[in-house]
Amino acid sequence: MFDSLLIICTGNICRSPTAERILRQLLPDKKIDSAGVKALVGYPADETALLTAQHYGVALDGHKGRQFTKQLGRQYDLILVMEKRHIESVTRMAPEVRGKTLLLGHWLQQKEIPDPYLQSQEAFNFVYQLIDRACQIWAIKLGG
Repeated sequence: MFDSLLIICTGNICRSPTAERILRQLLPDKKIDSAGVKALVGYPADETALLTAQHYGVALDGHKGRQFTKQLGRQYDLILVMEKRHIESVTRMAPEVRGKTLLLGHWLQQKEIPDPYLQSQEAFNFVYQLIDRACQIWAIKLGG
């Protein structure tokens, strides 16, 4: 089935690392990683994202931004993205992975998860809660 998941956002320093760490807690037997379509390669998680996740009991320590590549996409059974434009970016880079690429918010009526980068703490809290809700549903669907 789906034993490996890759979570994608833009910079790979806010949304996708948060979803990655939440899903790792919920699905400890699966391989779960993250990347960005315009990643800040080597950068740690955004400070506000890190503090927000920490507030909810999720650690983003040790995260380093990673760029999505065609080769990376092929290594995973399921690719979950934050926005519809991420599906387009992933498909441009790796057309063969389109069939296994869905929105993280797929089970939330195809909801896109907005980028909180450089926004208020309230924006980060809102986005964290959306990501958490989406991850909880994915965990149930994937047998967690």
